[in-house]
Order: sequence, then structure tokens, then C-alpha cells
Amino acid sequence: MTATRILPGTGSGPVLAMDQGLSFWGGVDPDSARVIDQHHPAFGAELSGRVVLMPTSRGSCSGSGVILEMMLNDCAPAALIFSEAEDVATLGVLIGAQMFGKALPVLRVTAQDFAQLAQQHHLQITNDAITGDGLTLPISDPAQGTLTLTPEDEAILSGRDGPAAALAMRIICVMAGLQGATALTDVTRSHIDGCILANQANLIFAEKMDELGARVRVPTTINAISVDRQNWQHQGVPQLFGDQASRLADAYVRMGCRPTFTCAPYLLEDRPRQAEDIAWAESNAVIYANSVLGARTPKHPDYLDLCIAVTGRAPLAGVYLDEERRPARILDFEVPKGADDSFWPLAGYLAGLKSPDRIPVLRGLAPLHPDTDNLKALCAAFGTTSAAPMLHVAGVTPEAHLPPKRDADRAKVTATDFANAWRDLNSGPEQIDLIALGSPHASANECRAFARLLNGRTVRTTTIITAGRSIIDMLRVDGTLVALESAGVRVIPDLCWCSITEPVFPPDARSVMTNSGKYAHYGPGLSGRALRFGSMAECAQAALTGLAPMTLPDWLTTERNVHA
Repeated sequence: MTATRILPGTGSGPVLAMDQGLSFWGGVDPDSARVIDQHHPAFGAELSGRVVLMPTSRGSCSGSGVILEMMLNDCAPAALIFSEAEDVATLGVLIGAQMFGKALPVLRVTAQDFAQLAQQHHLQITNDAITGDGLTLPISDPAQGTLTLTPEDEAILSGRDGPAAALAMRIICVMAGLQGATALTDVTRSHIDGCILANQANLIFAEKMDELGARVRVPTTINAISVDRQNWQHQGVPQLFGDQASRLADAYVRMGCRPTFTCAPYLLEDRPRQAEDIAWAESNAVIYANSVLGARTPKHPDYLDLCIAVTGRAPLAGVYLDEERRPARILDFEVPKGADDSFWPLAGYLAGLKSPDRIPVLRGLAPLHPDTDNLKALCAAFGTTSAAPMLHVAGVTPEAHLPPKRDADRAKVTATDFANAWRDLNSGPEQIDLIALGSPHASANECRAFARLLNGRTVRTTTIITAGRSIIDMLRVDGTLVALESAGVRVIPDLCWCSITEPVFPPDARSVMTNSGKYAHYGPGLSGRALRFGSMAECAQAALTGLAPMTLPDWLTTERNVHA
């Protein structure tokens, strides 16, 4: 057996082996190189200088930026070894090599060899082999098919459209080879994820591409950023941070991107159509686009999204292909009677845990008649715990009729699983200091529903909703914005809970309640606060009273309430 060289490099160090994937963004602090995901078995472990083994990464597309930041900070792992296909961290390493001359070996091994390597205390990676105590595993280059480029691709690659486009095409060609693609495909639109000032690498990359003359060739939207672009100067945001966050956003606007500043581009009026090839990053948006809209986009890592937007071309691989959209796992759900809207983020969270590395089809949910907000919550939570770019909901989503792959297996999601997931996401106290809604960005209907729950009463707990500009415009027209603000609720554009920082995030808040499975998962590591999770009605009640009882919801209190 041999290891496969994904990206070249040498290194050595002590082994950190994980039996489940890690989201580098929201899971690793790029300054300390420590695991901050409190739900991960490796919580607290240090990655710097270690040979890191995991099956594959999971979660956010922004993990590529975290890897690049660690490389630029000289606190990156000594090597990354995966046992399955992996794109997000790999792309970050590739950018480090192509743009900054940094090298970090990325390798792939079989599951059997992974188990052997995980038992080692120290490993060395040379150009030829992985060596340890009594172990030598030769390294070979991957078997790659021939990538056929069109004359237009060749012209871009040769520099006809400038150095930025040529660099973008080189990066796309490398990723195409690693993904086994033999051709590129046209895309009709793109969505940029790496515009949050989560690290200096995002700013360095964007301004470098802008300086090189990058300009997008297809309509391109921009994810949520790290500040309220028009109002941050009046919100106490430190000048340096506000300036850098604005520079990052402005660099993408200069490159031709629309200043949409939303992590829910599927809520914009111009949504992708079924079977349309697009190039989106931002995990929740990717999963929603594939699963609910039936559009086609792999979970493109940050930075690759801009490369594709600049060239209009993407590797023809993954869920661009019919076969790769078929489910490889069947999840049968036991649905507790009387479930409220908190069911959907819990269902997505569990579906990801039960299917961390493959596309599932979720059965048993159609009788609940999920609406678009339910599906939005489902997809966002799924994206935190799975590496898969989509899911199917039998009887609901447009491609759920696709036959499972021949080797597809089955698993059950029980009421006990739901109760355990609720407990996992509820680490905080009963006293609530902050209500966090809008992760992903809230829809107009979600905001209206919350206003109805408040029913004209004034909140006593700080309550913030993050939403896209277009949604806030709708709320302004129909009176919902006035109703929310009169109740003491802050509605903030442009940033989201995955990018919010102090002082917009109230510094004195020690406990946070959310209806988002995504933020309940990432929030403890990102904010340093204890999180509570519940339904929108429970969030409204906590907003009015400052309390959230530490008891299971009624619909989860007994398995006698369960029907298949």
C-alpha cells in the first residue's frame, strides 16, 4: 500500500489523530492553532507542528482561510493526512503554495493505513515516504486523468486576461486534477464566502487578487461580512477592525461582486433554477441550493469561489454530475408527536452526525410538510456536522426520487437521538443575556413570526436579529421593522452571528439563546459564551423574561409520544 501525495511538502511531528472530521472554521483558532469546537473529541488539542490525521474535514467552506492563516502565522500543522477526499483544507494549502510560497504536505491514505498511522506517536513525511516507529509507507503521486481545456480556458491560463485570471485558472486546474475531473464546466453565477474578517489571510488574499486585476465574469453575490458596512462607525467598532473589514468587503466590490452581504443568497429575488450549474461557497447556502432549489454546486472552498467567478469555469466533478447526487445513506426518522420548529435544526444536526461523509435521503419527514424556513434550518444545521454538499428529504425536495446508490446503507434517527442532540446544544444556564436570531440570515417570514410572538411587548433581554439588506427593506415596507424595533429588538444588516464581534456582540452577555442549530454548534467556540438552543417561541419567551428552563421540550420528554 502507498500514500497518495495530494500536495507536496515535507515535515515531521507528533501525531494528532481524530476519528471524526473537524471544521477548521469555527473549530480551530488560527492564532493559537487550538481546537475550539467544544463538541469535538479533540477540543483543546493543539495542531501547530503536529501531523494531523482525520477522515476528512467537515462544516464550513471557510476552513481554507483558517489553514492559510495558520500557514502565514507559522503555526500550521506539520502535515495533513486524510483517508477520504477533502477539498477545503487542501485549497487553503494550495493558495499558500501558489501565492505565498508556503508548503505543507497533504496526503491521502486508505482506511487501513489510517488506522496504523493513528497508532504512531511521531511521523515524518519525506518526498518518498511516511515513516514512523517500525513503519514505512511509500508515497506516490495520484493517478490523474487528462484534463481537457477549451481554447478559451487555454487563453485564460496563458495570461490573455491578466495575471489574476491566469492564477485563478491554474488553481482551478490543480483542483480539477485532484478531484478527478477531465473537463471544466461553465457556471452562471457565484457566491463569495471568504469576505469575513475572521483572519488576516482573507484580507491579504482579496487585496492581492484585486491588485492583480481580478474581475468576475459571472454575476457574483457576497456573503455576510464582519461589520454593518454603513453604520459601524456609530456602533463602537474599533477603527482598525472596521477599516480592515470594510477594505475586505470593498475589494470584492471592486472586483465586480454585488454588495449583497448575506449568508442566505437563496433569499434574494434572483434565485438559481433547478439543474443550473452555479459556484457557491458558504456551507448552508450550498446545501440549500442543491437540496431545496435543485441547483448544482459542490461545496467550493473559500478562495476557489473567487477563482471560479473570475474565470466562469469550475471542475466538472462532484454534484455537478448526476451520479454524484444520488443518496448513499438512507436515514429513517422517528418523528416525535407535537414537534415544534426546533425539530428541523435538530434533524439537520443529527442527519449530519449520522451521515458525515455522504449524501443522505431523510425518510419520514414529509408528513410534517416543511416550509422553506424549516428546510433552511435543516440544511444549515446539516452543514455543521457533515462534509456532504446536499441532502434529500423524501417526498419533499426535488431530487429525492433519485435511486440510492447500490452500496447505500441505512440508519435510524430516534427520539432518544433528538433528546441527546438537544442536550448537546444546551450547555448554558437558565439565565439568558442575549437572544441571537438570524443564523443563517433571517427570512422576512421568520422576522414577522417573531414580531407576532412578541405581540407588542418589550423585550427585557438584549435581542438581535441579523438579516440581509433586501429582507430588511421588505420589513421596512410592511411595518415589521418598526414593530420589532419598538419592542426593543435590534435588526442588523450585513454581518451575521458567525461574524459578529464585540461591541456589537454585547460584551457583558455571558449566555446566549438561539433557534439556530448552526450557531448553537459554532457559538461556544466563536463567542466564548455558553449557548442555549430552542424554538422561536422559546426564544421569544426568553427575550421577554430573561429565562429559559433547562428542561427538555414537551415533545421530547417521553418516547411514548413517538410514532414511526
